[in-house]
Amino acid sequence: MSNVLSIRGLTYKRNFKVILRDINCHVESGQIVGLLGANGAGKTTLMRVIAGSAPHFVGSVSVDGAVQPVERKAVVSFSEQIGGTPISTRTAKVVQDWADWYPDFDRSKFDELAQFLDIDMHARLSSLSKGNMKKVVIALSLARRVKLYLLDEPFDGIDSMTRKKIIATIIQWKPYDATLVISDHHVGDIANILDTVMIIKGHDLVTDKPADDIRATGKSIEEYFEDVYAGRNTDGK
Repeated sequence: MSNVLSIRGLTYKRNFKVILRDINCHVESGQIVGLLGANGAGKTTLMRVIAGSAPHFVGSVSVDGAVQPVERKAVVSFSEQIGGTPISTRTAKVVQDWADWYPDFDRSKFDELAQFLDIDMHARLSSLSKGNMKKVVIALSLARRVKLYLLDEPFDGIDSMTRKKIIATIIQWKPYDATLVISDHHVGDIANILDTVMIIKGHDLVTDKPADDIRATGKSIEEYFEDVYAGRNTDGK
């Protein structure tokens, strides 16, 4: 398959501080990619750059041929929290807003996801637990028909049963030719579904390799990740 995402020489600074340094990678269509790293490593920042939400950087980013930030926003679904929405808003109103904002939003697909995830459409955002809010955000993100999905820490702070249900949702509803990038620092949650592993450490992309290559060494992806962060594995890309 062709590359849906290409990043060349990406460096990103915030307040003169380097957050990401000389990132280079290519991601094929249809892949599930684990973007791994410690808290604060730059995973969310990289996703924001890819999605077009952080436009000021050095280097180039292309998603399905779209290079300008406004163009990338049209072909990337990014699971940022529902920012700016009053907490008194009901879930159904949030969904209608997304349908109005995004021409590629598939309402029937969202309804299927909502049923599978037991989303309460009448609940106000203020009443949702962290796990239930995550489910709403993920369902909204996956209901768009795009080439690239970015899920940022989808399992952070939620219980094991909900994590398993979300993973099942990802496997069941991801289109065959769509690409999914999941950022996480709880590696064991997503290890079994990954095609590619990317690890960010110290502002750098230190690993970018097929997950099966790691599994072939006899190590789990979680063990490999721990080795990289402990400095025991420095084979890089």
